[in-house]
Amino acid sequence: MPAKLGMGTFMKPFKKLTAVSYAVILLWIKTVLISFIGFNLNAQNVLDIVLMIISPLGAIMILLGIGFHFSQKAKPAAIWLSMLILTAILYADLLYYRFYSDFVTVPILFQFKNVGGIGPSTLELVSLWDLLLFADLFFYLLLSKKKKLKTAALKKEGKRLYFAVGALFVAVTILLGWIKVPHLFSESYNRQQLVKHIGLYQYHLFDIGMSASYPLNRAFATASDAEASAEYIFGKEEAPSDYFGAAKGMNIVLISMESTQNFVINQKVNGKKITPFLNDLIKDSFYFNEIYDQTAQGKTSDSEFMIDTGLYPLSSGSAFVRKPENTYKSLPHILSEEDHYYSAVFHGNDASFWNREMMYLSLGYDRYFSKADYEVTDENSVNYGIKDIPFFQQSIPYMENLPKPFYARFITLTNHFPFLLENQDKFISEAETSEMVVNRYVTTVRYQDEAIKTFFQEMKESGLYENTMFVLYGDHYGISKEYEQGALELLKLEDSAVSRMKLKRVPLIIHVPGLGGATVLNMGGEIDIRATILHLLGIHHAENNSFGHNLFKRDSNHPVIFRDGSFIAKEYLYRGGSCLNRDTGTEADVSFCEPYLETVRKELGLSDDIVHGDLLRFIEEGKRN
Repeated sequence: MPAKLGMGTFMKPFKKLTAVSYAVILLWIKTVLISFIGFNLNAQNVLDIVLMIISPLGAIMILLGIGFHFSQKAKPAAIWLSMLILTAILYADLLYYRFYSDFVTVPILFQFKNVGGIGPSTLELVSLWDLLLFADLFFYLLLSKKKKLKTAALKKEGKRLYFAVGALFVAVTILLGWIKVPHLFSESYNRQQLVKHIGLYQYHLFDIGMSASYPLNRAFATASDAEASAEYIFGKEEAPSDYFGAAKGMNIVLISMESTQNFVINQKVNGKKITPFLNDLIKDSFYFNEIYDQTAQGKTSDSEFMIDTGLYPLSSGSAFVRKPENTYKSLPHILSEEDHYYSAVFHGNDASFWNREMMYLSLGYDRYFSKADYEVTDENSVNYGIKDIPFFQQSIPYMENLPKPFYARFITLTNHFPFLLENQDKFISEAETSEMVVNRYVTTVRYQDEAIKTFFQEMKESGLYENTMFVLYGDHYGISKEYEQGALELLKLEDSAVSRMKLKRVPLIIHVPGLGGATVLNMGGEIDIRATILHLLGIHHAENNSFGHNLFKRDSNHPVIFRDGSFIAKEYLYRGGSCLNRDTGTEADVSFCEPYLETVRKELGLSDDIVHGDLLRFIEEGKRN
């Protein structure tokens, strides 16, 4: 009898919370289903499954309870509004995850206009099935209208007990997650791991706290903080290859090939080549066929950041938007000091897009040719801006007038998701896979290839070709995880972790007129491009604050590190919490991957310290003194 009385006493406050209980249960079920189906989080064992089921419950209780925490009554209308807000957060995460395989962060909210806003890119990700995400809201509203849910008066004791139970669920979830993954919070860049082990809503609260703390890193940073980073990145250089200094004194042209993945090279659709010009160019160039996309939420700006600074991109948001005031040792700075290079960027979008006009000043560029410098019309533009062919054609006169030698970066636009193109600009028919995005992607890549061919022809006609080194690279993936099945169909590959890792490769082609070329099999990433350029120019990159390696001599045992904490190395790859044999995809004991994971944590941690603490200001001041 006493036991029953005790349980009844415990449950009494909750009987008054029918309106809240319905909301908690509905939102809990919805969040769990989205976690398993929409986010497709990789549950590796029973504990993962348990954590993914219970993790949303405590946070949902607390967040829905805010509506009556400061009131004497729990009103269905206020609770419904809280449900709507949490559903909006859930749906925003779902849409973002569909393309980026990532979760929304606080910094990315301040970059909303840079990820496309509400436009063709977003609409492409919307499905009619998404209406089911809002079904519980209509159901709850219906119950309220029929007066099945009533406003309840609450005493302080009842509210305290309610929030205590919610907090207990949160605490247990975090504790279990931390026990299972001891590096859970030190590897906060691995957002999938965080969401899986502490829950989506807890992750967002953690992200808010982390974002609020970042400004303090710079404020409290000292010269001694820079020493650990300096010791690691200085003196880190491979033995010179036969090509050291082969392009010394030459002009440099970098072409950022928007959303271009390596699988399009030497690939055909309906008997026609997707990249006929690039296929021919690599025969007389250095073609690096195992370079991986290492970008994070900043995408194109992240690739620019890595190539210019030799640092890893930020895990959350873009350094271009978040850290434009930092001190950097960039390629423009190095080239200006070494051989008095003039540096310029050519891009057919607004100067303020991704905060480029501010960041380029910090990176040491002398001139930024943006949309205002081009004749952009409805006829010669598509999707994000001017088409690549007129973009290159209109850029040539500007290039002819640049001081020599110059370092010029071109950022293309046409091959951008959702890969839209008018029929008159299609040089190849669409592919025939189950994914329309992949089918259209083929046509925009082919258009980009034709644009680059036009650019090379005009460079030759202008007399600039012979004394210029060309560096062409894919800036990031175009086919996201949501549409990768279509790419696998096109390539006739089985769906496996190894096949999907291959899709992360981007092409890197370095063309030095008269030098010949070869296919370089060394594995690497975009962060290694800067060191390779400096090597060809005869400049020692180890003295210039870089985590990159010269690709001609890169150590195959050093992992290629991705911003989410995964990696690929000579024998193993680590992704989604699994250590796999690189060739077969069979699972290996995590102990085989642990030495590489130590390197991953070390480099990502040091790079973040440099960027968040603006530590290069101390290193550069030390050199001057």
